[in-house]
Parts: sequence; C-alpha cells; structure tokens
Amino acid sequence: MQIGVPKETKDQEFRVGLSPGSVRSLTEKGHQVFVETGAGSGAGFTDQDYVQAGAAIAPTAKDAWDRDLIIKVKEPLPPEYDFLQKGQLLFTYLHLAADRPLTEHLLDCGVTAIAYETVELPDGRLPLLAPMSVIAGRLSVQFGARYLERQQGGRGVLLGGIPGVKPGKVVILGGGVVGTEAARIAVGMGAQVTILDVNVDRLSYLESILGSRVELLYSSTAQIESVVPNADLLVGAVLILAQKAPVLVSRELVQQMRPGSVIVDVAVDQGGCIETVRPTSHSHPIYVEEGVVHYGVPNMPGAVPWTATQALNNSTLPFVLKLANFGMAALDKDPVLAKGLNVQNNHLIHPAVQQVFPDLVQ
Repeated sequence: MQIGVPKETKDQEFRVGLSPGSVRSLTEKGHQVFVETGAGSGAGFTDQDYVQAGAAIAPTAKDAWDRDLIIKVKEPLPPEYDFLQKGQLLFTYLHLAADRPLTEHLLDCGVTAIAYETVELPDGRLPLLAPMSVIAGRLSVQFGARYLERQQGGRGVLLGGIPGVKPGKVVILGGGVVGTEAARIAVGMGAQVTILDVNVDRLSYLESILGSRVELLYSSTAQIESVVPNADLLVGAVLILAQKAPVLVSRELVQQMRPGSVIVDVAVDQGGCIETVRPTSHSHPIYVEEGVVHYGVPNMPGAVPWTATQALNNSTLPFVLKLANFGMAALDKDPVLAKGLNVQNNHLIHPAVQQVFPDLVQ
C-alpha cells in the first residue's frame, strides 16, 4: 500500500505521523511510504533519516496526500480539505464533536476516517489517546506553574511553596489519565492537590496510588463551587468519549477565582469544560479573562514533539500495519480498530459522534 505522511500544519505542531522507525517497519513489509519534506524536522528527524528507513521524500503536500492511506497527528485543517479523496483512508486524531465543518467535509468527500481517540479496548480504555493524555496531563501542571509566575501574568505563586510559606493549590477536574498525570507532577512539585471525579471506583484507585498526598472528592456542582475559587491552578481534565466536554465551571465561578490564578483546560480539544476557555495556540497560548490567566492550546503534546511522536508511534504502529496490510478489511479483523471508525462512505458511523450531530446521520 502507498502511505502518505504530510507535514502537520497546525500552529507549531511539530509532531509527525510516522517516525523513521515506524517507516522502516512498514517498508520492510513491502509498503511504500511517502513523507513530505521537512515533516519530521520539528521532532528531530531529517529527510535523510526517512530515506534511510526506506521512505520516499514527497516534495509537496499534495504529493504526500495523494496516497491510499494517510497517517497524521492532528485533524486536517481547512487548507488541507482539498487533499482528501474518496476511497482514501485517513488515520489521525479527529475530535469531530468540537468541529462540525470538518465533520461535514469528511462526509462530503467520501474519505474513510478513523480517529485515534475513539479506538477502544473491550474494557473501555483508549490506547491511542492514552500516551498523549499522559503527556498533556504532565504538561498541564508544567505550563500552569510557568504562567503562575508574575512575569507571565500570574499571581506569583510557587506551587511547591517553601518552608514557612504554604504551597499553591491545584484543583483537577477529572481523575482519568490526564488528571492522574497532572496530579503526579503537582504532588512532585509539592503542591496541595485536589482531584474531583464522579467515578467512586476511580477515586478509590487514585487513593491506592497517590495516598493521602491528594484530596479526593466526589464531583458535584456544590463541591466544584467550594474548591475552584481557592485554586491557584485549575486543570480541566474531563473526557466523554467522542462527545463535547460538559461545562463544569461557569463564568460566575471563574469570577470568584483570585486575580492571576491560572486555568489550563486540557479538554479544550473537545470543546472545554470551563465556560471561559477558548482554543489558543502555541504561538499565543494564553489570554486573561475575568482576571484569570487562561491556557487553551488544544495540541499541548506538540510542545514536546521528540517525546510525543515516539510515544504516539509506539501505540499507533500496530494498527497502522494492519491498515497497510489489509486495508478496510482490517476493521473486520480487529474490533478494537473498528471502534475508531468515525466516517465511511459519506456516512457518520460512530454512535457518540452521531449523538452530537443527529442532523448529519443518514
């Protein structure tokens, strides 16, 4: 099969769909891989690295896109829409619930679109979302600590405090992978950490791994209203599979936070769970609203592309190999991969996405 790897076009998105190691695994199976020139440079991979792995270098984006199977990291942006073709397989993060225009175009153009974030194991785990959730969770506190610095517009709070001065307070909405990893970093910094989640079993699990270092609370409107105003750093880490994130923090509640506090909403790629959060970019990551610093970059792992590309490929490569070897038949052979199918033959397939856009269901 001919496989295309375009250069990512999202602002400062330096990850790449396939690493040279993954390309070698594919070419050794007899597949042809076309990597757009410079696609891996941001992650530390040169065109020569790809050539040595057996790839051909595509001189233009169109040359990379004009293939049977397209492997990307982030969703196609409007300038890339014309590259999508009927009969093509697209395998990437899509997050369609927060992007109606992309959903409509995928339906119109006839591409088969499989989303990393909805590939689902029988126990409900999301193996292709997990590695980036780990990175985003860890970065959320790293970035939050930075923007709490006074020179960055924050309150001037050191999350870990020092002897004689109390530490900063970190409140995390959601105890999944993102929330857990955010807590690990915040605890490591010495912050005072609170996690809220609606899953009591998950809270019990978090107690087993984090112990008494973290306050674990059942998430309710009253509980959120009691802890958010005192947060120095508020991390949104809510995920509902393939659907828009619920808004848990209202503008009125943000107004009660202290000036210079920081919000990092990792759920922004699914619409965000905090009312005042809107998508930003790595070039312009923050804005101040209601006196609070907001960070809303939807592709946070793009800040650490060397790590993130390899972590993502470790998880995606087995599925990429199946798609390359068997094409659409791979979906019949692997029910886990089949769960990732969002759009096929001009139809919206994934049930959760159908719930978001019922008018697009035929």
